[in-house]
Amino acid sequence: MSYCLNPDCQNPQNLEGMMFCKNCGTKLLLKDRYSAIEVLGEGGFGRTFIAEDSDRLNARCVIKQFLPLSQVQQNSGLLQKATEMFTQEARQLLQLGDHPQIPALFADFEQEGRLYLIQEFIDGQNLLQELERKGAFSGEEIEELLLDLLPVLQYIHDRQVIHRDIKPENILRRKSDGKLVLIDFGVAKQLSASVLVKTGTKIGTEGYAPIEQLRGGKAYPASDIYSLGVTCIHLLTGTAPDELYDPMKGNWLWRSHLMEEGLAVRDRLGKVIDKLLQDWVSDRYQSAGEAIADLYWSLTSSSNSNSPTKIQHPNTGIPQSWRCVHTLAGHTNYVIGVAISPDGRTLASCSYDKTIKVWHLGNGQLLGTLNAHAAWVSSLAISPDGKTLVSGSLDNTIKLWELGSGNLRTTLTGHSGYIISLAISPDGKTLASGCFDNTIRLWHLETGNLMGTLTGHTGYVESLAISPDGKRLASGGGFDDNTINLWDLSSGNLIDTLKGHGASVRSVAFTPDGQRLASGSEDKTIKLWDLTTKTVDYTIANKSGWVQVVAVRPDGKLLATGSRDSTIHLWHLDSGQLQYTLKWHSGPVTSLAFSPDGTRLASGSWDNMIKIWQAE
Repeated sequence: MSYCLNPDCQNPQNLEGMMFCKNCGTKLLLKDRYSAIEVLGEGGFGRTFIAEDSDRLNARCVIKQFLPLSQVQQNSGLLQKATEMFTQEARQLLQLGDHPQIPALFADFEQEGRLYLIQEFIDGQNLLQELERKGAFSGEEIEELLLDLLPVLQYIHDRQVIHRDIKPENILRRKSDGKLVLIDFGVAKQLSASVLVKTGTKIGTEGYAPIEQLRGGKAYPASDIYSLGVTCIHLLTGTAPDELYDPMKGNWLWRSHLMEEGLAVRDRLGKVIDKLLQDWVSDRYQSAGEAIADLYWSLTSSSNSNSPTKIQHPNTGIPQSWRCVHTLAGHTNYVIGVAISPDGRTLASCSYDKTIKVWHLGNGQLLGTLNAHAAWVSSLAISPDGKTLVSGSLDNTIKLWELGSGNLRTTLTGHSGYIISLAISPDGKTLASGCFDNTIRLWHLETGNLMGTLTGHTGYVESLAISPDGKRLASGGGFDDNTINLWDLSSGNLIDTLKGHGASVRSVAFTPDGQRLASGSEDKTIKLWDLTTKTVDYTIANKSGWVQVVAVRPDGKLLATGSRDSTIHLWHLDSGQLQYTLKWHSGPVTSLAFSPDGTRLASGSWDNMIKIWQAE
């Protein structure tokens, strides 16, 4: 079927292949290529159609037809202004379409006195349809919704665009990947805010739109944030917004609706939703980024307060390939360290720009920046419960941060040189720090008290690792030391010294069974040591140059190494055979970290970038 786009046509449906409407004679093809098939939606300022594009093998697309109100059509000045703004807003939508969760704009034009947009067709259900199909969303699903959509809002707000009509019907879940897509940016509605508000027309959807939008037609980033909050409580309760608000007291009743069903949400999620829903603009989050940081950081810590951390089990299959899914830019100097939280949700990075940055591992969104060190930040570690982030610096201090809030908990002092390596025991009780002063210090992580100092290296302590059973500490020596020392962690006694490297040992890592140790050195070799026999299983000559870092995949099947020549190599751990080479960095690779399930690998580099690699 073909649908006539003349809004006055009384019988708009036509047989396929017809060039002109049988009822009114209007030409059916737009620009001789776009054919409307059926109406998707209709509002006060226009209509939306599913369509086909004959120039793209009849691929599906969407036609949006702008129909100005009669009072605008009768005022030539307003109509001209509306047309100018339509073109301006179309340019903005063209820019926004670069985001994978916003439909791409293919064309905008005028035909027969009407304005049109052609946009990408998203195959999927909107969230209202999803609500009707499967019932109310869980708290965890709302958390994921917020973490998926808030970065999209941040993206559009950074480009001076406000959506103005966020509601379940305007959020689609794409069938192909399950990602949420924000649709209907409402060029007509945005025009209305500046041109048509004089007519008394209200902008936005009643129940979802905040008071400033309904009363004065004004909209801010915080207005979209409010509408997203209303969307959340609608989906969470399965109840329409009008039934969730008490106009007599000016209170939202979503919590009591949940209580009646015997349900509740995490305390922190509740607080975030409450702040999204504040009546006064100034009381809400002023940016989506603020909401992301408050929600995500706090979920990382508060999710552990009532139940144990959910540790993801390693994927035991060796992936067929790896691809870079995110490149994280934000540091202004070399990235020296990366660490991934035990729940696999948070990535931390440190840099010679004196900062630590915290990122959402899944989507690469920056959650916050920690500033407190007075010099380069050289090393990072995250506690097994995911609550504490530890950083070491060339200011000779160690800082302990609350990962959930980003607050600085305490500063540890005592080393007489640069702190360049850190490790935390699996029980979360002991922190080990390696230093330019050739010593290792052991700290009680909870209290910050010094438990002991280990001496034995003749050069600085480049690298540290603690065995999975928490009994042994391995340390790699730098400068002219070139050895690996094995220590009894409980007593602090030196057990053995492994010799074989001809230059600084830049990195060490235990295998999951604790029976072997991988090491990388400036002598351009990688060694795998059998800790039972104290012998080398194999040595890999790394033609790429210095080995800066080694990391063992949690299932013990792959060894990752980062080199001075900007490459990452992935080796079969048992055989030492090269499996993959990843080459997208443009500077030496200084740090690597696998996610707990082994499906992602984070890398930091002297190119100031962090890359997240996905196993496939």
